[in-house]
Amino acid sequence: MSAVLRVKVVPGSSREAIAGRLGDRLKVRVSAPPEAGAANQAVCRLIADALGVRARDVRISAGHTRPEKTLEIDGVDQATADALLGS
Repeated sequence: MSAVLRVKVVPGSSREAIAGRLGDRLKVRVSAPPEAGAANQAVCRLIADALGVRARDVRISAGHTRPEKTLEIDGVDQATADALLGS
């Protein structure tokens, strides 16, 4: 069981939050800078907390160096992920 999530990441924000829909993506704000993968790790932690899974169950499958990313999440189905994240 897994889900796919498309996000737009805003690194260096004053606070971390899932900011809602932005077109076909979920806008995610993280305080970590976009250096050395810090923002990517913060995104995975934030999404994992929102979905009630471990951070290691969330991985970036596309867009490692871009603001637009595709995440794969193990341990939750697509319908549950969409419901929990307001997609």
